Amino acid sequence: MRVLIVFDHPYTRAASENVPHRRSFTAALTAAAERGLRAAGHEVDAIDLHEDGFDPVMSAQDLSAWRTKRAIDPQVQDYQQRVLAADHIIFAFPIWWEAMPALTKGFFDRVLTKGIVYDEPKPGRPFVNKLPRLGGVTLITVMSTPAPIYRWWFGNPLTKIAFRGTFRKIGVHNLTWINNSGVSDRSERQRLDVLRTIEERFTRFR
Repeated sequence: MRVLIVFDHPYTRAASENVPHRRSFTAALTAAAERGLRAAGHEVDAIDLHEDGFDPVMSAQDLSAWRTKRAIDPQVQDYQQRVLAADHIIFAFPIWWEAMPALTKGFFDRVLTKGIVYDEPKPGRPFVNKLPRLGGVTLITVMSTPAPIYRWWFGNPLTKIAFRGTFRKIGVHNLTWINNSGVSDRSERQRLDVLRTIEERFTRFR
């Protein structure tokens, strides 16, 4: 299986080691998932949005191109081809202000575009999925908000945006959310246990 990882954290994927002020638990989780995937024999393609200098802003030129079902930015075109080639996509990012960071949202806006990953035959009608290989999407997230408060008090805004508002609309229904809350309050041993669990989970990934 070809798995595409889309990673979003300012410290980049290189921050997976436990180095004070340059460490990211998001990066550590992503590295653990990647180890598990490779151990299971999967092919991994990784996009690091910060390392790539991805611009999340939809420009007027982008919007004009979107309306004619094309992309004009070579980087966006490259990302789209990698999405089209994926059997599964993993998005990894911290949750800020109850949702994904700007670069991930910009990836949704600029890469998952009409005419490339889906078609809209008529307004109000179901979208047509143009990702025949894509079997599912997984979110790996880190947040400080306690999970019950996020789900029941805030109403799970992330899954409304990413699952209901994006992937289900375009016909992808195998959707998984792996969330880690309150990580800063856990001991080093507890964090290592989480990383081992993630790695083991992805060695069984099918």
